Amino acid sequence: MNNQLDLECRRLVKSFGKFTAVDNVSLEIPKGSFFSILGPSGCGKTTLLRMLAGFIEPSAGDIVIKGQSMLGVPPNKRPVNMVFQHLALFPMMNVAENIAYGLKRRKLPQAEIDKKVADVLERVSLPDAGSKDVTQLSGGQRQRIAIARSLVLEPAVLLLDEPLGALDLKLREHMKVELKQLQHEVGTTFVYITHDQSEALVMSDNVAVMNEGRFEQVGSPQDLYYNPKTAFVAGFVGDSNRWSGRVDSIDKGQALVSLDDGGVIAGITGNEKVLAAGDKVELFVRPEAIIIERDSSAQTGAHLENGQNTLSGIVENLLFDGANSRAQVRDQQTGHQVTVSLPQTGAFSDLKSGEQLRLSWGVDKARAYGSQTGASQPGLGKEQAA
Repeated sequence: MNNQLDLECRRLVKSFGKFTAVDNVSLEIPKGSFFSILGPSGCGKTTLLRMLAGFIEPSAGDIVIKGQSMLGVPPNKRPVNMVFQHLALFPMMNVAENIAYGLKRRKLPQAEIDKKVADVLERVSLPDAGSKDVTQLSGGQRQRIAIARSLVLEPAVLLLDEPLGALDLKLREHMKVELKQLQHEVGTTFVYITHDQSEALVMSDNVAVMNEGRFEQVGSPQDLYYNPKTAFVAGFVGDSNRWSGRVDSIDKGQALVSLDDGGVIAGITGNEKVLAAGDKVELFVRPEAIIIERDSSAQTGAHLENGQNTLSGIVENLLFDGANSRAQVRDQQTGHQVTVSLPQTGAFSDLKSGEQLRLSWGVDKARAYGSQTGASQPGLGKEQAA
């Protein structure tokens, strides 16, 4: 038994008839960490969460919390609590009564209940909110009260099912920081389910990227972003430009790829699968990895120049978004559209549609994956970015 782990899943499977929603998933979550499960709708993440909570039983495998198997243990007997997307606060009770509900069900003395409620309200920075109706609270305050109602029961693991999904954008951005800080302060293990990559990257110590019932990759947010192991992770975590092509040659982990629509790009192999000349591949390049220059005389068509991938194109669209501003550039020769991040130095503040730019990026900034691993994965390819 590993005393440093709060939660383990061991080869977990859940099938519904012939459909397998969770397929041989294993994970280990250290004590006191913030762990997110990130994936698109239908990938199996909510089914996995419901198994952890005890609402459904796995078809195979085991769930271990604090060293104890949870097979056959009902939800109300597990050392976990759950915060739902719509919070499920009781409108007929005030804040203190909402938080005290689980403690009263455990038949604790009233004096102990009052102390625990006061303590947890202090922990979520709402010490004077006990007497308020839940309708008097802002969206962020209701969020904290829902978490307080779970934390007061002192669970080993707190499960959160897309709890920020119903909030407006500005409040959601604020609550990401608040949740991260709250988890750090209380020290309870959080398992957070989301389809929003920003939520997972900002808040988590580690993230599991889930696709079609399996974990594609588990690692730190930095590792997932800078070292994706599969085409799905490269396309789903962060934004990427994407090309399809065929390998011309491989040399010391670098692939020279002829693109389907013309041009050549060199990149590093993105996973452990050995690529060979003739293999179909998908190439991914982050918009912020591309260097842009004004240059009306640059050669069109993706090609290698002085060891750099290079192409020239015309600015089609300017996507102004403050520090996240981008431009979409079309290579007139091949039809490739490339999304690039605009530097925040002010050098391109006067950039206009119709101008010609020279784009370049290092070989190590392009990653090539066997196309069968990501044939339908998201990205900023020619059609998607248009």
